Amino acid sequence: MLHVVHHPGYAVARQRTVTFPHDKYALTMRALEESGVPMTVHTPEIMPRRWLEAVHDPAYVEEVISCTVPAAKQRRIGFDVDERVSHRSQLSPGGTWLAARLALQHGYAANSAGGSHHALADTGAGYCVFNDLAVAANRLIEEGDVARILILDLDVHQGDGTAALMAGREEVFTLSLHAEKNFPTRKARSTLDVGLPDLTGDADYLDALAGALPDVLDRFAPELILLQAGVDAHGDDKLGRLALTDDGLIARDRYVGLEARRRGVPVASTLGGGYGDDRIAIGLRHARTMMTLSAALG
Repeated sequence: MLHVVHHPGYAVARQRTVTFPHDKYALTMRALEESGVPMTVHTPEIMPRRWLEAVHDPAYVEEVISCTVPAAKQRRIGFDVDERVSHRSQLSPGGTWLAARLALQHGYAANSAGGSHHALADTGAGYCVFNDLAVAANRLIEEGDVARILILDLDVHQGDGTAALMAGREEVFTLSLHAEKNFPTRKARSTLDVGLPDLTGDADYLDALAGALPDVLDRFAPELILLQAGVDAHGDDKLGRLALTDDGLIARDRYVGLEARRRGVPVASTLGGGYGDDRIAIGLRHARTMMTLSAALG
């Protein structure tokens, strides 16, 4: 059984076209429904303000909640923060936290949004408002659900915000596998970064993943993996610089799932990046990630 956290508020209709595909959350759920995979859909609540403020600057949290984010920060984020985006930005961390709690019960669960790994303490960036991965990890540890978390970031872009927010936290290991020359230009320092050259294909990507993940799992021994499962490493992605195929993404996700299952480590995944004109294809890639991980961890 696939456990998915979803809220209709994840999808925000936009009056003008932006690169970020706000409708892909609904398209991902439609792809899951059309696949016929057995699933249970769970509804998140907004992340309480005190948990957002435990990671983000309270002044920035107020800007987002009150929809008074300065124009310069909105440009850095990539879209306006209105009431609908503000609500979604509070829902998404709640969804990642709920997916993590469900993963601890069932072995795997997915948030059909999230993966906002560029958001920093006092600002959003790169289509990310609040860093749901960092917020959820902090809450899970502070409330005693787990003692050690691996944040595994497989988006094509480095998880710079997550790395910065979790820096110095011995109970959180950040591992980012990304295109070295892609956004952000100035990288943060994850616990472990694996930067890949442009046009890295399936075989070399999987070799790099296999060269990093098992050792981290064995040495750090996490009790939970929060997975940023962006599909923008695909060769057709508008903002990617790598060259994975659909089969390569499936192999990536299966490998993560099997390595985690072998060690008895539950996984909670978030959507992460995926960009391009064919929104249906992007939604299907995200759905396949969830189905592949669920099969591997089931």
